[in-house]
Amino acid sequence: MPELPEVETVKESLKKQVLNKTITDVFVYYDKIIEYPSVEKFKQEIKNQKIIDVKRRGKWLLFELDNYYLLSHLRMEGKYFFRNVGDLVSRHEHISFVLDGKIELRYHDTRKFGRMYLLDKETAFNQKPLNELGKEPWDETLTVSYLKEKIKNKEIPIKTILLDQGIITGIGNIYDDEILFKSKINPLKKGKDITENELEEIIKNTKIILEKAIKLGGTTIKSYTSSEGVHGRFQSELLIHTKDVCPICNSKVTKIRINGRGTYYCEKCQK
Repeated sequence: MPELPEVETVKESLKKQVLNKTITDVFVYYDKIIEYPSVEKFKQEIKNQKIIDVKRRGKWLLFELDNYYLLSHLRMEGKYFFRNVGDLVSRHEHISFVLDGKIELRYHDTRKFGRMYLLDKETAFNQKPLNELGKEPWDETLTVSYLKEKIKNKEIPIKTILLDQGIITGIGNIYDDEILFKSKINPLKKGKDITENELEEIIKNTKIILEKAIKLGGTTIKSYTSSEGVHGRFQSELLIHTKDVCPICNSKVTKIRINGRGTYYCEKCQK
């Protein structure tokens, strides 16, 4: 699943080609992608809206339009491709936005898990799904005291806590493993047992790792690409996720499942 660095990479890639273009038409081939409003209202309201900017909030892409925000979550395998108007629509292209009547921005999703919302600009950040999101990793209010308050009574593993988008938004399974490895924290350690020093390490390493991943275009895992011809180079920088041997102590990396998520860690370095 694309995480914050991958979505940031998609955002920057799209901005180069869609800014100041007008959505002159839209075709919806799979209705369930549109979470809100109804498909008919979605098609009616989005027509003739100019794309002013493309932003990101957590793992959500936000297309800023004249009067709305078009929210797009890529989920497992969502991608955006550009096609000429009239090009054959593939079986996995589910939404097509015609821009200036000249090109089509098509949403491609093999597993059909992606979702879109079209929300009024004035209220978008005060309603679901945006008002449910936690702090951005670079938010000045993401502090030790904030995290301590959020996790002080949690009996669940810190691995699971960092995946909670309502606490810190944007972290997914890959970067969760990397952050905990760099912080020397066992992913099974319960939230209530995490120390203030460990929280400081989590905040620090979250910023460092995600910033580096963004610079390298994210991580290419399985089918993820940010756009045609753009692949994430951070996968060559991964220290623990998908690895067999710890790069620090040369011990065999342990792989387990925590709350259904494949988890990699070193039992010696992350006691």
